[in-house]
Amino acid sequence: MFIRFSALPTEQVRRLQRGGLDAYGLSPERKLSDGDGVPCRHCLQNLPAGRSYLVLAYRPFPALQPYAETGPIFLCAEECERAPDTDMLPEMFRSSPDYILRGYGHDDRIVYGTGSVVPTASISARAHQLLSRDDVAYLHTRSARNNCYQCRVERA
Repeated sequence: MFIRFSALPTEQVRRLQRGGLDAYGLSPERKLSDGDGVPCRHCLQNLPAGRSYLVLAYRPFPALQPYAETGPIFLCAEECERAPDTDMLPEMFRSSPDYILRGYGHDDRIVYGTGSVVPTASISARAHQLLSRDDVAYLHTRSARNNCYQCRVERA
């Protein structure tokens, strides 16, 4: 089985970069990166110091429901290229020693028992393990420190 790490869709990101409202109906906040831990969820790279970025509420689910978490994410303020879907762990994951990996079913609900804090070096192996289960449709990676959504992981 092959897996793929998937960045946010360009259509959603362009709407936000061009002034669209976030998951809470608010305009994204514009900030300046200090170069430490500001990963864009579209290009999947850490923003260097001095680069403008957006902070906004994001809900990576198709509809509201009890498990549809909403939280802050960062995006490049200027248009950036979407990271290609890949089976390789994206560069932005190198900024932290571990992440939360959690499985979701075809109904977009958490599959209990799949969530755990995983060392960065073990994310791909754990993703393969979880995605081999029939009850797991996809995974989310989240910051282990702040629980912020990072990207989606699916079967390729």
